[in-house]
Amino acid sequence: MRRRASLIKSPLDWHMAAAPVPHPAIPVLAERGGTQLKTPRPTVLVDTREQNPFDFSRFDGWFAGVEKKALKLGDYSIAELEDFCVVERKDLSDLVYSFTVERPVFVSRLRRMSAYPQRLLVITAALSTVKSSYPFSDVNPNRIMQSLIAALAGWNVPFVCTETHGLGEEIVASYLYQVHLYLWLDSNGCGRYLADNDL
Repeated sequence: MRRRASLIKSPLDWHMAAAPVPHPAIPVLAERGGTQLKTPRPTVLVDTREQNPFDFSRFDGWFAGVEKKALKLGDYSIAELEDFCVVERKDLSDLVYSFTVERPVFVSRLRRMSAYPQRLLVITAALSTVKSSYPFSDVNPNRIMQSLIAALAGWNVPFVCTETHGLGEEIVASYLYQVHLYLWLDSNGCGRYLADNDL
C-alpha cells in the first residue's frame, strides 16, 4: 500500500527567506499609566580609529547626534556614558585575526570590557559563517567559536552576530538607545521598565 504524502512539511524542512523589515521610527517607547514619557535622545560616539564605521544617519529620529571621538575602549558608546557602555565591532576577517595574530591584545581588550556595566561585541557575519571554514585563513573555526563562548562564560562579554553590516548598524543603534533610556528611567525615579508591568 502506498503511503500518503503529508500535507504539512516537517519543521526540519522549512526554509525561511530572510527579508528584514525597515527599522522602526523609535526602537522602544517608555510609558507610565498609558502616557508616553518625554525622554531625552542620546548622542552616539564613534571611535575616531574605527575602520569601516557604522553609519547611524538613517536613525536620525533616535539620536540627538553622532560624534567622532577617541574612545578609551571599543568602537561605539554614548556621550557621558563612555565609562558605562562599550561596543566593540568586528567583521569576520578582523575577528579571526584578533583571536589569532593579535590574541593577547584582543583578550586583554575583552577582559577590560567585562568591567563595564554594559558591553557588547558585535560581529558582522552570520553565526554559521563564523563556524564555517574561512576562505582567507586555515584557522579552525572551532577555535574562534570557542574563544567567543569563553569570553561570554568567563567574562560575561555577550556577542551578537548579524548577517550584514546594515543589520549590525541597527542592532548597535537600538542597543545604545535602550542602554541610555533604561539608565535615564532609573536615574529619574521611573523604574527600570518601559511600560506598566512590562519589561
